[in-house]
Amino acid sequence: MKAIQIYKQLEKDFITSEMSDEWARYMHSVADFLCENFEKRSMGLVCDFATEINMVYTAVFPSIDVMKKILSDGTQDAMLFVHHPSIWDIRKAPDVFQQMNSNLLQQFKDKRISIYNLHVPLDNWGKHSTSVTLAKALSIKPIKPFAPYFGAMAGVFGMADCVTVQNLKSHFQKAVDHDVSLYDYGDYVIKDATVAVIAGGGNNIEMLKEISNAGVNTLITGIAVKNEFSEKAHEYAEKHGVSILGGTHYSTEKFACISMVKYFSEIGVPSKFIVDEPVIEDI
Repeated sequence: MKAIQIYKQLEKDFITSEMSDEWARYMHSVADFLCENFEKRSMGLVCDFATEINMVYTAVFPSIDVMKKILSDGTQDAMLFVHHPSIWDIRKAPDVFQQMNSNLLQQFKDKRISIYNLHVPLDNWGKHSTSVTLAKALSIKPIKPFAPYFGAMAGVFGMADCVTVQNLKSHFQKAVDHDVSLYDYGDYVIKDATVAVIAGGGNNIEMLKEISNAGVNTLITGIAVKNEFSEKAHEYAEKHGVSILGGTHYSTEKFACISMVKYFSEIGVPSKFIVDEPVIEDI
């Protein structure tokens, strides 16, 4: 399929004029590879390397391992679709986002493998969104969106089939296939069977205020670790009785990128999800 057709379809289906982002301002080390449109708005097409796309790979981050796995396929005339155009690693704070490897980017260019990013647009309420797909992976029925975020609605309130927070934690661990954290600030019972889900990084005071004001006492998110950046949020959650479950940045957002495999199949392009590793220090 012509690359321009895929880019236009993604633009039509996911990006609105209200959305904004700011990745390009931090990506100076790979600026020579970025397309002009991405430099202006930090979403959509990141690296325009292909004119034909015969295969799409999806991933949460364009990590070294992800890029190497794609190159090891011997693929040409393809695209890497990512939720983030940079690589999250809380262990390298304060520089928690690392940039793509320039040598691997050059190989992508040589092999005609474009890179496309939907961060805010994929966080937005919708069939393939990060929070909706996470909720469904936990058998939580999405009810309505919340949490305004750069022109999107990044969170969802949903109905859980679990009665207790501990039971929900067990479901969460099975879904992500590793340990999750529980900051047990709320009641043992999930109030009104309603939970808040914000994939990735939802542990901040503004989002917790919206959750508490809605009478919800349980938040499922990705980055939940208590540190100097999140201390105030944890204090707020404890004061207002909102328990926080954390499952890492990667593991809570991977379900959207897995869902995008079906999206690309529906528009006529073969696709597969590239598995990466969660950073357990997130929780």
